[in-house]
Amino acid sequence: MKMRAFAGVVLAQLAFTAAAWAQDVRITPDLSEISVNSAGQSVTIRRIQNIENTLTGEWARTSRPCPDQCLQPISASDGVATAGELEVLSFLQNEASTGRGLLIDTRLPDAFADGTIPGAVNVPHATLDAQNPFRTEILRALGATQTGSGGQWEFSRAFSLMLFCDGPWCSSAQDAVRSLVSSGYPPAKLGYYRGGMQVWQLMGLTVS
Repeated sequence: MKMRAFAGVVLAQLAFTAAAWAQDVRITPDLSEISVNSAGQSVTIRRIQNIENTLTGEWARTSRPCPDQCLQPISASDGVATAGELEVLSFLQNEASTGRGLLIDTRLPDAFADGTIPGAVNVPHATLDAQNPFRTEILRALGATQTGSGGQWEFSRAFSLMLFCDGPWCSSAQDAVRSLVSSGYPPAKLGYYRGGMQVWQLMGLTVS
């Protein structure tokens, strides 16, 4: 009887361990989380562990009026790489964390304040438009330099940028990419995360 009782305890423990392991929602088989600097604080990005979790509210909507909220093409501009979630995480680890890159949230400040990808900075897409009289200052803040007064832009020391907005139906990030390319920003220094906030949250990833 004692042996049976012991076996029962062991089996129960194994079942509990298996259940816990089954609900370990990792990013990849080899990656469970990463830490990034966000607004001066260390934030851990991981996936929500509740396998019953679903999106609610605004992000659960499947249909929006078009125009203006139309599905966007995969490519934002020739030579600009389109990224998925793993590429965004890699960018945060290898570019943003080393001071060589910036993850850019191109939405309006109120949307940014409601929640963004940890480590992102807010540069609304309209501020990058050629008609914005302050675009020169923004390009300089991104690391570009100008030869003489109103001369050619030089981008060799400019940040690498990864840009995103609300989701595949949001044009803000694409507009920002095109504005940057038209200014002379090298496409090889730009990335476009098409999934944006909606897909980021659909994957259960941390929002700050």
